[in-house]
Amino acid sequence: MDEFMDDQHWGGSLFPTSTLIPVTIICLLLFIVGVTGNTMTILLIQRFKDMKTTTNLYLSSMAVSDLVIFLTLPFDLYRLWRYVPWVFGELVCRLSHYLHEGCTNATILHITVLSMERYLAICFPFKAKAAISKRRVKYVILALWGFALLSAAPMFFLMGVEYENETMHDPNTRQCKHTRYAIDSGLLHTTIWVSTAYFFCPMFCLLCLYGAIGRKLWKSRHELHGPNAEARQRVHRQTVKILAVVVLVFAVCWLPYHIGRFLFTHVDDYHSARLSQDFNVASMVLFYFSASVNPVLYNLMSNKYRSAVKRLFVLPRILHHRPDQRHLSSRDDITACTETFTGVKETIVSTVSH
Repeated sequence: MDEFMDDQHWGGSLFPTSTLIPVTIICLLLFIVGVTGNTMTILLIQRFKDMKTTTNLYLSSMAVSDLVIFLTLPFDLYRLWRYVPWVFGELVCRLSHYLHEGCTNATILHITVLSMERYLAICFPFKAKAAISKRRVKYVILALWGFALLSAAPMFFLMGVEYENETMHDPNTRQCKHTRYAIDSGLLHTTIWVSTAYFFCPMFCLLCLYGAIGRKLWKSRHELHGPNAEARQRVHRQTVKILAVVVLVFAVCWLPYHIGRFLFTHVDDYHSARLSQDFNVASMVLFYFSASVNPVLYNLMSNKYRSAVKRLFVLPRILHHRPDQRHLSSRDDITACTETFTGVKETIVSTVSH
């Protein structure tokens, strides 16, 4: 693709300043929100015992993945502003793309397995209670990370420092990009197909799981009885809407990323190269948006998360100014963050992260 774009450099970049500045501002804002929110998520789950549920163990692991993803943001912004020369060396080039791919795979796997757990918890609650334990979830998380990082290993061979002129190794023409070996050997196409499978297979799985959950909630709407039946029905209807948003956000954030990769392998003229680059920029913004949006969704959808945030920041301040309240028991503390609804809401709200 580079040969189509060489005559369109703007001071070492492939994009004009009118594109670079707003994209950079958006990414920096996402960086602040993402790092702050995901760090807070990890602290909440690690600090408060009542937050250490099996679902939150997945969410904590995903927060770690999102934090590592944000470590690659400075290098993406550098390549956006200075396509040439690459000044960080071979190892940083390969490692940044490896972490990028490995954490992406880990996040997608976490979303899929978490959705499976929610399906079991809602459709088969008694079996799920017996089968799902914190210890087993920790083993599953380790397996997910191992598989994700292993499947991302080809990135070490796919990316590297290349020169515009292979016979003249001019330092000013160094680029961090797909190696000639990866293109000639077919490794690039294979990696793209694997990455595409990482999107469409989980997407199909999510649609099936959430469709089954929606049918289960719809069929059970008349089975609710008692004074709170109407309120619980409203919660069920809201849950179905939340699940639809989960799938929609997943598709919107990840589909352009894979379209851009697909276009990259079919570049044969300037216009297709420009279209591929535009998709790459849009997908980069959405990629970091997906890594930062989870804590925002937790705050919007989960009473328990909001209450935990208050305990983390507000309660210590109150106790500092009111020594006579230091004897508040842990039981009172936990009660203060209990969900306003019971049953299905506590189960479903946990899935709102994705």
